[in-house]
Amino acid sequence: MNRQRRSLEKWAEKVVGWGAWLAVVIPLAILALLVGDVIVRGAGRLSWDFLSSFPSRHPAEAGILPAIVGSLAVVGLTAAIAVPVGIAAAVYLEEYAEGGTVANLIEVNIANLAGVPSVIYGLLGLEVFVRLAAMGQSVLAGACTLALLVLPIVIMSAREAIRTVPDELREASLGLGATRWQTIRGVVLPMALPGMLTGAILAISRAIGETAPLLVVGALTYVTFLPQGVDSPFTVLPIQIFNWTSRPQEGFVVAAAAGIIVLLTIMLLLNGIAIYWRDRFERER
Repeated sequence: MNRQRRSLEKWAEKVVGWGAWLAVVIPLAILALLVGDVIVRGAGRLSWDFLSSFPSRHPAEAGILPAIVGSLAVVGLTAAIAVPVGIAAAVYLEEYAEGGTVANLIEVNIANLAGVPSVIYGLLGLEVFVRLAAMGQSVLAGACTLALLVLPIVIMSAREAIRTVPDELREASLGLGATRWQTIRGVVLPMALPGMLTGAILAISRAIGETAPLLVVGALTYVTFLPQGVDSPFTVLPIQIFNWTSRPQEGFVVAAAAGIIVLLTIMLLLNGIAIYWRDRFERER
């Protein structure tokens, strides 16, 4: 009986192991096929002219410069808004809130916001930022909308990072005469910074690929100029790619594939920079 039970346990362990292996390999294989197809289609279209030119109605002349500049502007402003606000909210919830009604209400709303579809944030941004705040269809309105979208990610990852800081370090700092804020600033935040940067990386990765909220807010699909400031109209790479894929000419499909390669490259570059700084802070800690 025991031998049969052990045999069943070994068989179940093998099944679970193979299932876990397939769960990893199958998505990676599909991703590799998709990325490979995009590279095959669009690699030949990549050139300096493609990166430095403006969109055109002729596929051979279409460029992607306004979308690159617009994406960097929107994502940079999004990070500048969401990361400080998210870290401040996490510090309040973990270090100052005593589990009262307000803190519980904030936590429930953060959890609910994390599951809201992105297009709903677009509708919210259209009403609040574009109309009520009179920002118009601008870079600032798009960045504020995306900041709301990624804020739950930043807050939850920052809270988890703060929780990893041992209480003994807080007590030692307070015991040496430091105030609560000095302890947070000098001990807690530096120790939690690598984890916070991880959350920022996830937030930036999601923001740079979003299309639906920016379409609702009013990002343009055809732009022949560069944004001149935070109040300027704009487009971003996902919207430019969407515009090209909706056209019947084969040349625009090739341009869209090249645009996807540019988008993936920028995303990997930004993530690589963030990971470098995270690892550097981790070593210093």
